[in-house]
Amino acid sequence: MKPINIREKLSRFKDHWHPRQIAVVDQMQVLLAKLSGSFVWHQHPDQDELFQVIRGTLYMEFRDRTEMVREGEIIVVPKGIEHRPRTEEGKEVHVLLFEHQQTEHTGGVSHPLTQTHYPKI
Repeated sequence: MKPINIREKLSRFKDHWHPRQIAVVDQMQVLLAKLSGSFVWHQHPDQDELFQVIRGTLYMEFRDRTEMVREGEIIVVPKGIEHRPRTEEGKEVHVLLFEHQQTEHTGGVSHPLTQTHYPKI
């Protein structure tokens, strides 16, 4: 039981769209990620996801609209809702994610960005 320094953890990696696990709370994992550009359209049929923007502006695209999520804000994507996170072109966004440990990175969609496990840092 020690404090986790988010800035220090973010300094340990540079790649985009590859979350790192920094903690586990019950069945939920806490992940850090750096994002740039557009991710893949996907959904998680059985799990919700929470995104907290630490730095930058995240655009969460849904099929019928796009929500802008600014620094210090969160957005919850309910289970079964198709979505695609993205950033402004050339901009980097840092996010903290809360999701169930069983959540698949791209919701079962096969894509070059798909991760099968999250490294712990």
